[in-house]
Order: sequence, then C-alpha cells, then structure tokens
Amino acid sequence: MSSQLMAICIDAHDPLGLARFWSGVLGWEMLEDAQDEIALLPDDDAGFRIRFAWTDAPKTGPNQMHLDLTSTSTDDQAATVARALALGGRHLDIGQGEVDHVVLADPEGNELCVIEPGNQFLADCGFLGAVSSDGTQQVGYFWAEALGWPLVWDQDEETAIRSPRGGPKITWGGPPVEPKHGKNRWHLDLAADDDLDAEVARLVGLGATPLDIGQGDVAWVVLADPDGNELCLQPPRPAVL
Repeated sequence: MSSQLMAICIDAHDPLGLARFWSGVLGWEMLEDAQDEIALLPDDDAGFRIRFAWTDAPKTGPNQMHLDLTSTSTDDQAATVARALALGGRHLDIGQGEVDHVVLADPEGNELCVIEPGNQFLADCGFLGAVSSDGTQQVGYFWAEALGWPLVWDQDEETAIRSPRGGPKITWGGPPVEPKHGKNRWHLDLAADDDLDAEVARLVGLGATPLDIGQGDVAWVVLADPDGNELCLQPPRPAVL
C-alpha cells in the first residue's frame, strides 16, 4: 500500500498569472477546469501536475521546497534563465556566493535554481530535475515509505527519492533545517491507492500527524509530515495527467 503523488500545490496571490509563468518556463500545458482548478500538465515523465491555489497570505521566508531545472549546455542554461526573466522572474541572492547554478525567483518570489550543465546528480533526469526540499534525513525516509519510492541518495543526512518510473528526484538537504513560520506555500497532494482511512492510519504510523488548517468539512485529509510540512491526502482516484 502507498500513496500516489498527484501534484505540487502552490499557494499564489495570482494563481493564473503564476501558472502562466511556470507554463512558459517548463513548457507544460495549462489547464483550467470546471472546478476552477488551475494546473499544469507535464509533457515529460514528471508524473505529477503543478496546481495553483489562491491565498492572501504574504510570503514570509524561503520556501521549504523549490524546483531545480537542468541544462544540457551553458547556452541552454542561459536560455532558460533568459526565458524566466522575460516571463517576469528575477535574479535572487540567497547568500549562495560564487556558484555554477543560477538562483532566480518567480513573479511571487518563489525560489528556483537553473542547474549548470554536467551536474552528475541530475544527469539522468529531465528538464525538471528535482524538487529540492529543506528537511531532515528522517523526513526523507518517511516520504520514501509514503510514496513507495526507493532512496537513491542517503549520505551525510541528505536524502533523495525517485519514482521507479523515473522523473525528477525529491531531495532533502539535511541539517540545519530552517525554522517553519506558518503554513508552507508549497505542499504535496497525494491520493490514496485504496482505502482513505487505512492510508491515513498508515501515514500516521510512519510519523505523520493529522492537521487542522481550517479546511472544514472536505473530502480530503490534511496531515503534516515528521518535519511539520503540510500534505493533502485525497480519496482513491485514477491518476490523470
């Protein structure tokens, strides 16, 4: 038994505008459905959507997760940076110093990295190379069990997992972990493979905690992973990309 990763959900002041930015950067198709969901559909082996939900909450610090985009050459890296800037992104100094990757922010200040060509860790990944996360070794172990994805890196308290089908890695950088200030702007949406209540119990047994963020009476369940990061677990449904 495991959960399916359905989407990364991004809280945004302007969900449609932010979706257009990321659609332009990633080359993913944008979908607006009858339930007013705004989502991007992958055109590669990513295996999950990116959803955008409205919020009026301000961004108060670095996100717990961000995307790492790969490059095939220095020209390719420069082209990705130029495309992001033209779509409304900007360069961002987070104290990275002299590095080969380029740190940018999207129009709402969400961090992203354009990785240099020749990066061996992401060598066999696609353009969306990794969902890079701030987190402990223990939370990497939790997510490996939650999704049924094998660990592909476990060294010096840094961990990474990857779907057996391929696609991007999800990584956790180990200590020190940034303090959490309020609800994360990015979280993962999962769907139970079978019985919702049984999957909630399994995730709680792995270290998750039921969480009330004011969601009210909804069909899904909100949990926190062992580091306190929110996740949403949906009832069983087919994976539709």
